[in-house]
Amino acid sequence: MSSKERPTLGGTRIKTRKRNIAAPLDPAAFSDAVVQIYLDNAGDLELVAKDIESSELNFSRYGDTFFEASILYLFSSYAVSICDEFLVVFTGGRTQPGTTKSDEGERHSYSVIDCQAKREAILPSVVYIQKILRRRPFLIKNLENVMRRFLQSLELFEENETKKLAIFTALAFSQKLSGLPPETVFQPLRKDNLVAKGLVLSFITDFFKEYLVENSLDDLIALLKRGKVEDNLLDFFPSSKRSAEAFSEHFTKEGLLQLVQYNEKKMFEVKLTEMKSALTTQISEQADVSEVIETVRHHMKDAKLPDVDVVRLLWDVIMDAVQWSGKNQQQNANSALRQIKTWAKLLHTFCTSGKLELELMYKIQIQCYEDAKLMKLFPDIVRSLYELDVLAEDTILYWFRKGSNPKGRQTFVKSLEPFVKWLEEAEEEE
Repeated sequence: MSSKERPTLGGTRIKTRKRNIAAPLDPAAFSDAVVQIYLDNAGDLELVAKDIESSELNFSRYGDTFFEASILYLFSSYAVSICDEFLVVFTGGRTQPGTTKSDEGERHSYSVIDCQAKREAILPSVVYIQKILRRRPFLIKNLENVMRRFLQSLELFEENETKKLAIFTALAFSQKLSGLPPETVFQPLRKDNLVAKGLVLSFITDFFKEYLVENSLDDLIALLKRGKVEDNLLDFFPSSKRSAEAFSEHFTKEGLLQLVQYNEKKMFEVKLTEMKSALTTQISEQADVSEVIETVRHHMKDAKLPDVDVVRLLWDVIMDAVQWSGKNQQQNANSALRQIKTWAKLLHTFCTSGKLELELMYKIQIQCYEDAKLMKLFPDIVRSLYELDVLAEDTILYWFRKGSNPKGRQTFVKSLEPFVKWLEEAEEEE
């Protein structure tokens, strides 16, 4: 046998493998078929859903070329894009590049874009999509793509259409539309050109207002956290209006006062955290007391922090810097009192009234109550602060006789009795 000849099996017929021949894509026919179902049922979404369910339309294959979505592979080897079914739900028919208006072909008038900008008009579409997703859960990715591309194309919508889209989106989350991730909605809204034109602010305002109709502020904050935008709400404002004042003014005008109050509280906490971080660094590095005092004054002026919160924070920072011993009670006492003596001037500078001194005593009381290693140190700390002119005699006596915080009060009052008795006797002698 020649080396070039290949061996063959006698009597066997070799068949040539037939190649899989894929039918050409025809999204236009798919879209027209869905539109016809709407028209045949006069927009009755219950009937439309039933006909969609019984139809032989290939949802796993056809996509919307307008959105140019990323290629997905769902339950088959076919590459698919955005599902035309959802596009028809929004716009009522096919679209052409660069617009949300319908292209040639039939179009129904029962879409989200065509209805009134009211929840009762848009809610049926949300419920309808929920039914479709329950029967075909693989389509959630298609819905994500549709939502993402719509939100990235807000400039193509008219103002009233943007409001409808915002209401639909809010209802989608309010009704817990199957599997729609918040990031899909919020991240596309951070496009600079959309933000600069004020389109995002308009959309997000309508979204907040609609979502809070049936949900609490806590629900909204949880949704924003899942969407990773809770800390960046100002990013939805054009750069020229990106300030706390503009935020408060805008949402107060829109009737979202609870959101304004939440944001103010959050910003306050951020500023307080920034101040604490700066002071912690200075105290750990044993900076001069005068430098620390200037840092506190700077933050108070810049952030308009209340005196009470500053006094509480100062005590936390000072005590956090103490090098505590594991079990040696005496060593812990010495370390705490040494720290108080070192930073007494700092506390004295900002405890400028009897009210602030009393707040400091309450702060010390709570910390000693909650921290076992400090429980027995309460009278020593109070006496030390008295001797260092941080706490006045009147403040200590007022706390002893009328203090209102109940945490460990009876125990601390008893432990402070000898010192108070000494103060009263000294007062009588004078």
